[in-house]
Amino acid sequence: MMDFIHLKNIVIIGVGGTIGRALVAHYLQQPGVETITTFSRSPQVFSDTRIVHHCLHYDDESQLAQAASRLDHLGGVDAIFVTTGVLHNDEIAPEKSLKDMTFSQFESIFMIDTAVPAMLVKHFSSQLHQTRPAVIAVLSARVGSISDNRLGGWYAYRCAKAALHMFVKSAAIEMKRRYRHQMIVALHPGTVQSPLSAPYTTRMDASKIFSPEVSAAHLAKVVAGLSPEQSGQIIAWDGQVIDP
Repeated sequence: MMDFIHLKNIVIIGVGGTIGRALVAHYLQQPGVETITTFSRSPQVFSDTRIVHHCLHYDDESQLAQAASRLDHLGGVDAIFVTTGVLHNDEIAPEKSLKDMTFSQFESIFMIDTAVPAMLVKHFSSQLHQTRPAVIAVLSARVGSISDNRLGGWYAYRCAKAALHMFVKSAAIEMKRRYRHQMIVALHPGTVQSPLSAPYTTRMDASKIFSPEVSAAHLAKVVAGLSPEQSGQIIAWDGQVIDP
């Protein structure tokens, strides 16, 4: 695959998470990368001088706008990764049955997995290059595909990711009208060794579980090879398009 996007200035939002952090490590090893601007809810320590880190509360829109303005001096960003999201935490667990659903769980999951990335795109997409190929890549999951749903369950998470895919499709249409080289895609990283996936991988074939480093390399390869015609798609780690 020929690289279509040349990455010089990169933004990674959500570096407190496993995949976000792995993407930082990956791009530090790539020639041509000059700056990596990172965001997370908590402070992060990086030794490489090409990295500039900022703390950001994702549910405060005034902070999102201010955070995006911190990129003004770059004169255009080549790739923005949104790696925020949640499957479970101390208060949330994927539902196994209809009887497990609650209003509070739907509200929390939709806020984190749909509204937050959508609002990040709202404020950060304006920082993409306007005259050459540039992309904003939003981390998603195959379970957000309606056509691929064969197991059921995980109601709030599946619905939130399906809604995110609709958002990505709609945003792609608007972005293309403004600047034909700008792209947005949703990326499925596969099953990755992380605190998010740990409770659900004990019975999986180990060969189907990626290390964070391998997943980051797969995602970077997909992004580098994107063309404007692919904007709005949901794409898996291996480059295969996932049907909505």
